[in-house]
Amino acid sequence: MLDPNEWFTEVVASDGAAFSLRVRDRLHAEQTPYQFIEIYDTEGFGKLMVIDGCTMLSTRENFLYHEMMSHPALYTHAAPRRVCIIGGGDCGTLREVLRHESVESAVQIDIDERVTRLAEQYFPELTESNADPRATLLFEDGVRWIEEAAPGSLDLIIVDSTDPVGPAEGLFTRDFYAQCERALAAGGILIQQSESPLYHVKILREMHEAMRGAGFDSTQTLCFPQTIYPSGWWSATMAGKGVALDRFRVEAAREKSFETQYYNAGIHQGALALPEFLRRALG
Repeated sequence: MLDPNEWFTEVVASDGAAFSLRVRDRLHAEQTPYQFIEIYDTEGFGKLMVIDGCTMLSTRENFLYHEMMSHPALYTHAAPRRVCIIGGGDCGTLREVLRHESVESAVQIDIDERVTRLAEQYFPELTESNADPRATLLFEDGVRWIEEAAPGSLDLIIVDSTDPVGPAEGLFTRDFYAQCERALAAGGILIQQSESPLYHVKILREMHEAMRGAGFDSTQTLCFPQTIYPSGWWSATMAGKGVALDRFRVEAAREKSFETQYYNAGIHQGALALPEFLRRALG
């Protein structure tokens, strides 16, 4: 049995599984008005952020998630200029978005300011673009912000949320997707983290149904590895407003002007291919 003083363990009781990292120390713990946040110093993965007992990100592997939550959608859109990120308080996705020169404005909205302040302290590499003049950081309800956004005022909405419980529950509903569809201009794209393809097929299927029911005419799930999340295999799902999501600006992705650690044109193309069980489940 793992010593809880030496290991952080996230248990997925529904699937009889668990994930553990050996820790040197717990650096921080606090209960905010919204959630319980912990920061650990681990032996092999650097700093680790945990929210309500669930792993969020580590120094070692966060690039997998942040790059796949941003670049596939940005290179699928014809000319992304106006971006909104809901959630993502660690600001890693914001950093990736702002690597794209075409982006003129990026609004980052997280209900819990403490996530951002702790990221500034323990993951400063993720927050290095927060002072970019194109960035606006807001700490409020993202669902309400989208409801109040002007019709057609956004090109891309990234929902970088926690699991569909607690503060994030309202981000996985047909009503929310309908408000996103209204706020997007023609050719706009919504992309949202969509849990594990192995453990959460029901959630994925319901997301596709809700997105299409909200008025989006196309949906597409992309799969990618995510070491510290349940099953080690994760996904993001795009919904398009008059745009083919299975095609992207391949040459632009190949000739990108910035460095990445995971994303490239080949990775993007490969992520569009779904395993048979998931393809059948999503119709």
